[in-house]
Amino acid sequence: MGEWALRAGRVVLGVVCLILGVLGLFLPFLQGILFLVIGLTLLSNESEWARRVLEWVKRKSRWQAIPAVAEKGKCESDGSEGPVG
Repeated sequence: MGEWALRAGRVVLGVVCLILGVLGLFLPFLQGILFLVIGLTLLSNESEWARRVLEWVKRKSRWQAIPAVAEKGKCESDGSEGPVG
């Protein structure tokens, strides 16, 4: 029963996040895109359509294009040290 409750909770939370995301696209005080991505991420474990939409969002966004920081403190553009502080 524990695994079933976890899956059901994940689906309910994912749907709530999707609803908040759609509302957030029209209301200035909600971060719509953030809630949409969180909702899709939660639902992608349970639903094939959510997994496909999330992959499409990843392809269309710059998430894949931003490289991980290889050397901490280095500026990517000129290789100089980053801000000191």
